[in-house]
Amino acid sequence: MQMTEQLPASTAGWGQKTMMLAVTLIPFVGFVAAVALLWNTAVTWIDLVLLAVLYVLCGFGITIGFHRMLTHSAFEAVRPLKAALLIFGSMAIQGPAITWAVDHRTHHAHSDKEGDPHSPHHGFGGGLGGQLRGLVHAHMGWMFVHKSAMERARMARDLVDDPLVRFVDRTFVVWAVAGFMLPFALGYVLTGGTWRGAFTGLLWGGLVRLFLNHHVTWSVNSICHFFGHRPFAAYDQSTNNWVLALPSLGESWHHNHHVFPTSAFHGLGWRQLDVSGMVIASWEKLGWVRKVRRPTAEQISRKLSRLPRP
Repeated sequence: MQMTEQLPASTAGWGQKTMMLAVTLIPFVGFVAAVALLWNTAVTWIDLVLLAVLYVLCGFGITIGFHRMLTHSAFEAVRPLKAALLIFGSMAIQGPAITWAVDHRTHHAHSDKEGDPHSPHHGFGGGLGGQLRGLVHAHMGWMFVHKSAMERARMARDLVDDPLVRFVDRTFVVWAVAGFMLPFALGYVLTGGTWRGAFTGLLWGGLVRLFLNHHVTWSVNSICHFFGHRPFAAYDQSTNNWVLALPSLGESWHHNHHVFPTSAFHGLGWRQLDVSGMVIASWEKLGWVRKVRRPTAEQISRKLSRLPRP
């Protein structure tokens, strides 16, 4: 079902929105320039393949594994797939599995209100300065002040009681290190046993990949509560942002997700590209996942009907 996108994301002016868009796009432009300038010096096709493959695998570990499967129980996966998703999510180095889920459940419980660990709107004052402080906090500043470990038993008893989840959570450091050792080893093997290949594999498949995974995820926390569209009536400032749809693997349909948090699919129309949702749908056909949750057309229509009349 195609949705009409309306209602502005916030009261921010075009100046602030343009600045935020620049902050989002300039690092990517810089990355592309670095690849061009370093071609055949510090980056090759092998390095870019390692970057792309590990970016997607670790990205799915977060978007499908930590987020949709673990935090929201949007589907159940067969045990080998579940383990692989949790391991790749850990390799993304965004925190142990249970801690990540607790932080996100807390975000939903207090979205854009006091208690939300990474809202860009609460407690930063008005004007451009307040908005920028809020965006910096939502993007990465919150990680330096938020304490989530105390909430694990209360917010994630189901995960603490799951032996597989608990094992991957407790061995987080192992998988974090593996996130660097894997591209190092693959770079060595794929370049015929050269240490230069191992080093550039580590650089692009490890460090650069980690940088991109981190900032795309953080952009969902910041940009997708500030810049975009809000087709549903909602009690927070979550937005849908098409610019981030592909790099976030579908997570940037964040407003849809806040309206239907247990849905395995964040893109709710054919024009809303949701790569993670497409992968889940293919796994469902193969029998690798079951109990896949999705909103019905009636539920979507009911939520849209609650929009205020112009």
